[in-house]
Amino acid sequence: MRVNFDGRLKLEFHGSKITSDGGFLAYRELDDALELTEGAEDVFDDSRTGKNGWHGVTGQFRQSLFGRLGGYDDVNDAERLGRDPAMRWIIGGKAVERRAASTSQMGRFETELLASDANTEVLTNMNGIWIDRVHDRRPPTMIILDMDSSVSPTHGEQEGTAYNGHFGCTCYHPLFLFNQFGDLEPVVERYWERNLRRYFRGDAAFAAPDIYEFMKGEGFLYAIRLKANKVLQQRIAHLLTRPVGRPPNHVRRYYANFRYRAASWDMPRRVVAKVEWHPGELYPRVGFIVTNLSRPAERVVAFYNHRGTAEQWIKEGKNAIKWTRLSCRKFRNNEVRLQLHALAYNLANFMPTLALPEEIKHWSLTTLREKLVKIGAKVVRHGRYVTFQLAEVAVPRKLFQKTLELIDDLRRRPVPA
Repeated sequence: MRVNFDGRLKLEFHGSKITSDGGFLAYRELDDALELTEGAEDVFDDSRTGKNGWHGVTGQFRQSLFGRLGGYDDVNDAERLGRDPAMRWIIGGKAVERRAASTSQMGRFETELLASDANTEVLTNMNGIWIDRVHDRRPPTMIILDMDSSVSPTHGEQEGTAYNGHFGCTCYHPLFLFNQFGDLEPVVERYWERNLRRYFRGDAAFAAPDIYEFMKGEGFLYAIRLKANKVLQQRIAHLLTRPVGRPPNHVRRYYANFRYRAASWDMPRRVVAKVEWHPGELYPRVGFIVTNLSRPAERVVAFYNHRGTAEQWIKEGKNAIKWTRLSCRKFRNNEVRLQLHALAYNLANFMPTLALPEEIKHWSLTTLREKLVKIGAKVVRHGRYVTFQLAEVAVPRKLFQKTLELIDDLRRRPVPA
């Protein structure tokens, strides 16, 4: 095959010898160091018989996760990924010499095998198990949980869908719970036995007495935004009067701290208010936070403001992992897809938090997919080895080597006798 603009050029396609996803190998090394996908066959219930089980559960599970990690969010992509050399080596086993699972095999794996009650429960709990393994290697001194919701638009006759007036579409409206490292958490109760300082942040959608009591009972300190009302505004009326004189060119901030009891509350709670007067604006910006923190009001507001990172992590999940692609008709199948997206997101997020050199530690998950995962490579076979000759463009050899060394530091070392 030739191009016309320069007759010296020839084009060749070698699908089984060339990969555009050479960076998958670094993520597979991280997976191996943390022991994430290893032993999937022991925890999932495999009811397949005969040739239906040609590809093992662990291999197909890896194919589902790493496909999403690389931006291949649909099982239709399995037809091409099944021939990709990087994907085949990640899966291992029979896929190395032949090919990975086909589109139909991956479809049955996700919509039948993983959709059983037992396997869906395993998927639901797996994020917590993965995060525990990370914390065992890098123990945190505290845990901060941020909860927020997102939208996954739906189309046609999908089960469980409903119209959402806020987003103006029919959709699923899942809740996401992140820790301070950006990892997706499954539940709060996992930290009951850990000796950690525990914090929770949420917007006004979570301002409910049941949540306050639950967090208090679980030993969490919380900061949750409150919607403004007349009673709250009356308590800070002295701060809502426009200051006399020419306004300065900088923002003026004022804080208030008082006890407040709403009609639905069984007891008064601490409320912190912040009032901001911005240059050129006629009215102030006002916000209220209900909290059981004992720190000064200004520090409570500063702590709550970091909740905005949860919105950024949701954007990462939408853009890098494409977790809004819930296109199955049955609700259970979409539940499985979202759980797989969440696991792929956590695997992607473990890389910058645990194993990236300082030079590229700030890269977003989308940038990592475009620059680290999407490394072109040529596969060369020798007698005993297979060599991936990686392109040295966005990620040079030195950075890739540093990444592998940091991943190696995460491995469990044998205890000296």
